[in-house]
Amino acid sequence: MATPLPRSSGVLLAVTSLPSRFGVGDLGPAARAWVDALAAAGQTWWQILPVGPFGAGDSPYASYSTFAGEDLLISPEDLVADGLLRASDLEGTTFRDGVADYGAARPVREGLLKRAYERFIFPQLQEEFESFWHAESSWLDDWALYAAVKSATRGAAWTEWSEGLRKRDKGSLERFRNSSGKLIEEAAFRQFLWHRQWAALRKYAAARGVRILGDLPIFVAMDSCDVWASPEVFLLDADRRPSVVAGVPPDYFAKDGQRWGNPLYDWEELRKTGYAWWIRRAKHAARLFDLTRIDHFRGFQDAWHVPAGAKTAKEGKWVPGPGAAFFDALRQSMGGLPFLAEDLGIVTQSVRDLREKVGLPGMRVLQFAFDGDPKNPFLPENYDTNTAVYTGTHDNDTTTGWWEALTESERHRVRTHLGWDGRDVAWKFIRLAWSSRAELAIAPLQDVLILGSVARMNVPGLAKGNWGWRYAGAHPLRERMEGLRGVTGECSRISRR
Repeated sequence: MATPLPRSSGVLLAVTSLPSRFGVGDLGPAARAWVDALAAAGQTWWQILPVGPFGAGDSPYASYSTFAGEDLLISPEDLVADGLLRASDLEGTTFRDGVADYGAARPVREGLLKRAYERFIFPQLQEEFESFWHAESSWLDDWALYAAVKSATRGAAWTEWSEGLRKRDKGSLERFRNSSGKLIEEAAFRQFLWHRQWAALRKYAAARGVRILGDLPIFVAMDSCDVWASPEVFLLDADRRPSVVAGVPPDYFAKDGQRWGNPLYDWEELRKTGYAWWIRRAKHAARLFDLTRIDHFRGFQDAWHVPAGAKTAKEGKWVPGPGAAFFDALRQSMGGLPFLAEDLGIVTQSVRDLREKVGLPGMRVLQFAFDGDPKNPFLPENYDTNTAVYTGTHDNDTTTGWWEALTESERHRVRTHLGWDGRDVAWKFIRLAWSSRAELAIAPLQDVLILGSVARMNVPGLAKGNWGWRYAGAHPLRERMEGLRGVTGECSRISRR
């Protein structure tokens, strides 16, 4: 069975959505302040979005690596505390409040990280760095090389590199290592900083009874170290290009479906190795997070294969995945399954059967509950306890925005079903989620703050303009978190350290 969850609750907030002096939230002082706010509100969980290196459109779901951390999340303030930067290095740059400004933040933070690397002369840190590189070499060697080549080619996708580097010819790789050792070392050094800060934040959170709920996308980006370093794991042709890519068919998120473009797994090849690559990935996630949401759980039962040349996802078809055998291998290797299954979208009985067989909690979203069907699985009265209920997710509009977009007849149906006057919809849904029998209840911070559509995090199928919301000092955080503590206590979900 999967690891049982205590009756608990938490808040969904991307690390990038934290306040920051440097344009994008990070792992530093604001993250620790946020942990303090969660602890004061009696919350057990801080759910985040993926924290790997952001790819196309600054999307955390299009990462350049499933093992590495995003450089933007390294805290400049904490580098000052380490003696790698001076306080004066942090002066002189201002950013817009309330927006994760990736484009403006990246060059500033890049400059600071380069300066930190140049000042890396402390023997104790050098010893820590070398120990880290040795311990993490199974993924860090490939990542440092990939990141260095990407830097040397001005960000070119690996599919555009010279043939020798693209196909990992030993001679070509060795020549690059000999000519670009500093670039490789700097890439590894940044990962050392990232993982060092992450470990410190995890320790800080654990001491206050706050656990981290991470996010593991089922698929990886085509332009990623994962595909470049392990092409045998994916369905690629002789030139290492995919003939089919991942997506989902038309659903309530997108009328044309979603053509994600990720390469698909060669599950037969993975089976021959005992799913070794995936087990390494899952174990790495278990080291970073207390619980991990596996995005698109359906893909383990069957995945939507879209022809690589198709413009939309309508032309795809379902192809069987590895099923329970994969989770049996994970459980045997890991001693348990510390995962939450994202089982949203078009879910068949076979997908439900798989989740129940392996024992993972599933997800329910209140915004999907009120279509008038008394058997709707998203209605709280239809939950079983092995469930995580959300007012909404990063893919939904905020609950206030969702409510404002409903027709009057749709609003009437919700009000009638709940016997409710229609006021304060975000907090009505928080109370509804928290009072349900689901073991875990989560609300995005945008709902706690009662924010409208302007605070939406992501619109599925929209390639640009997502992932930009940050909360700012003007938001009444303390007052709302005090209210959340009250609801959490009433519903017997208060964190127990």
